[in-house]
Amino acid sequence: LAILFDLDGTLLDTLEDLTDSVNATMAHFGCPQRTPEQVRQALGNGARQLVALNLPAENAPDTDTALAFYQAYYRAHSAIKTRPYEGIPEALATLGQRYPLAVVSNKPNAATQALCAQWFPGIRARGEDTDCPRKPAPDMIHQAMALLGADRAILVGDSEVDVSTAKNAGIPCLAVIWGFRDRDQLEAAGARYLCTHPQALPQMIEKIQNDMEEEFHGK
Repeated sequence: LAILFDLDGTLLDTLEDLTDSVNATMAHFGCPQRTPEQVRQALGNGARQLVALNLPAENAPDTDTALAFYQAYYRAHSAIKTRPYEGIPEALATLGQRYPLAVVSNKPNAATQALCAQWFPGIRARGEDTDCPRKPAPDMIHQAMALLGADRAILVGDSEVDVSTAKNAGIPCLAVIWGFRDRDQLEAAGARYLCTHPQALPQMIEKIQNDMEEEFHGK
């Protein structure tokens, strides 16, 4: 059994660096600034969607032009204010003693690899790339499981995208409520398991594992 983690909003609080990068992009093209809440609600579906949702309806550059600026800016400013959520390093250390771990993120693969190397060395990471479509496509999950040699997995994430991804991959999802979506949004998306604090991750993972085994033996 492998444990797969989303990155932004699950392991790392990246909201300030993402907001700053969006606003640098907006300023460059003479567009209005965005609040952290506007950026938060646009996260989860990759950089293109983030930029597209934050561009104004009028007097805006085309998405590709704005995206190119945003990606270059974010690459250079992705680790200024970003930090792991409190309790995450300890939870990963505990879980890593029992399970193989990997990160699966809708960030571009290069940014995903760089942030994971900085904050979570030794944990395999996979981001969006030409050979790996972004979540909610299940490809990233299957690639990570193959990388870890696992035939079962649990996905830990913070958005409706992660809930859908787990469903598409046929695995359980543990939705965390300290990230970019709140409890109501996650429950509306169909989240069955919710985690309120990083310290509870090992306990919740164990509960899901027990449920998986009960359901398997009950078939």
